[in-house]
Parts: sequence; C-alpha cells; structure tokens
Amino acid sequence: MRVWCPGIGMSLAIVVACACPASAQIPPTPQEIAAYRGLHAAAAEGDAAKLRELVRTGSDLNARDGHGRTPLLVAAHRSRRDAMRALVEAGADVNAKDSQRYDIITIAAVADDVETLKLAIALGCDAKAITSPYDGTALIAAAHLGHAEVVRILIAAGAPLDHVNNLGWTAVMEAVVLGDGGGRHQATLQALADAGANTGIPDRSGVTPLAHAERRGYAAMVALLGRK
Repeated sequence: MRVWCPGIGMSLAIVVACACPASAQIPPTPQEIAAYRGLHAAAAEGDAAKLRELVRTGSDLNARDGHGRTPLLVAAHRSRRDAMRALVEAGADVNAKDSQRYDIITIAAVADDVETLKLAIALGCDAKAITSPYDGTALIAAAHLGHAEVVRILIAAGAPLDHVNNLGWTAVMEAVVLGDGGGRHQATLQALADAGANTGIPDRSGVTPLAHAERRGYAAMVALLGRK
C-alpha cells in the first residue's frame, strides 16, 4: 500500500526505500565468504601475497560473484586495504560497480569508513561517479547518513554538490529530509553549505530544504539554511 506523506511530496513507500541506502548495498555474507575461491577468497581475507600469486597465474582480476562484486569490491566491503592496493596495482578496474551499481567509494561512504574512502580516492576511483539504483552519488549517500567527515572528503575530491538523484533529491535535501536534525546531520549540512552547494533546490513538489527543516522543527538547520 502506498501512503501519501503530507509535506514531503512523495509516497511513504518511496521515503522508506530511500531512507535505507545500504539496503541495496549488499556486503558478502559469511556463507558467501566461505564459498569464495581464488581472488575473491584472497580479497575477503585481505591476503595481498596470495592475490599477487593468483594474478601471476592468470586469474581474472575483474571476475564477478553472484551479486556482481569483483574482488576489489569485496576487499572494500571488508576494509582489506592492502588487498585493494594489490588488486589495483595488478590492473583491477578501480571504478567497477556491482549489480546494484555501487563502487568502492560509495561502499566506503555508506560504511563511514574514512580510511578506505581515502584509499579508494587515492587509487583513482571517481568521486564524481553516478552510483546506486537511485542514480545518486557517494556524496548523497553520505549526506543522508550524516557522515560529515566522509562528506568533507568527498567534497574535496570533487564530488558534484548539486547532483539530483532519480528521487529528485540533492545531498542537501537528503541531509534534511532523511536526517534526524541532530549534530551529525547539522555538520553535514554545514559542510555542504560552506562548499557552495545550492541549498535552495526544491524537491519535485517544489518544497525547499528550508521548508522541510521548518516543518520538522530542525531549528539549527533552519538557522543555517535561512542564512543562505
């Protein structure tokens, strides 16, 4: 059943769906990890030496598991940074996406894994990439979750500030509508505003982030947005 949510301009079903960005992002399960062989197994364990040995024997660096994950994507999910370095040095596709269109930057952003995020950027993964089933970005996902430090890193890496996903929302909008109005989301919104994000882009119903913040009683966000 689709229940209309007054003032939001979309059905509650969509709100629930986009309120769970990690729900479409599927880390390897223990059962999958136990069944892995070859590069996927070595990546999951973070065994860089084994990875290099397998590469020398001709293993496919960009082989896919049942969810479209390459060994590099598996290593990112499990924060196996030495394995990530070894795979990219050997020629793995640093911008590969899984079957739900998540790359290593978005995986790290959703996990609030700052060190893996920094490595993903250093290895050449594109912070500007359009990712996820929502045609979003890592920045939008991080803003939604209130991962303020991740947001700052992505901004510095050139992530698009005003990208609008297929739900009609920017990173600013998600920080307000899908945030809780607390300190993490306030810091996220401040980082976006300081970087020059357009804080006035409305949703598909014409409701601005400021109006959403006012309706939710998010006083700090209202003060910030009211100054822009």
